[in-house]
Amino acid sequence: MTDNLWNPEDHIPLHIKESLSKLSPNYVLAFFNLVQSLKLQKRTGWLNNNISNPESISDHMYRMGIMSAILKTPNVNTDKCVKISLVHDIAESIVGDITPFDVKIDKEEKHYRELSTIKYICNGLIKPYNTTAAQEILDCWLDYEDERSLEGSLVRDLDKFEMLVQCFEYEKSHNKQMDSFYDCVPVIKNQEVIQWTAQLLNERSKYFNI
Repeated sequence: MTDNLWNPEDHIPLHIKESLSKLSPNYVLAFFNLVQSLKLQKRTGWLNNNISNPESISDHMYRMGIMSAILKTPNVNTDKCVKISLVHDIAESIVGDITPFDVKIDKEEKHYRELSTIKYICNGLIKPYNTTAAQEILDCWLDYEDERSLEGSLVRDLDKFEMLVQCFEYEKSHNKQMDSFYDCVPVIKNQEVIQWTAQLLNERSKYFNI
């Protein structure tokens, strides 16, 4: 249950907050500086599993963007999938990477914080410079979050698949199995991504002889 107390502006890094407090703020630079935090934040799931020097949030989004670019699912706008992939976790630049296993923040509160944050980013930082881009980024985020388009739903599957690819890479490099990450396999819906996942699972079964 959300407490409705989350205010994105309270959690902006100090140097960005100071920049925005100037008489004529450079909103574009403030936004780019905020995106920098996605390059620095390590993904929580890997930290919780003691993976040394794990990927950042932006690492994850980048490979999803590449995956989106080579999709051949009929009637899918791959350009839109790339855009959704590149912005779907952008609210984490302020909110952080909250996992389903976080006992302090439930799903409703997570959604509230991320929705409040993406609206702040789009309307407070991007819109003063480019109204069209602000709306497009917000729409892409909502397409993903609410699965309100074919592309949004597909990218949600890519989010899971990219995690599985990364998991298998870490399993090999750290010589340990992390079976819990594969619980998401049954909920992947797109046939192309299902096929990719089946191939990955086959490779993993051979590697671990399971």
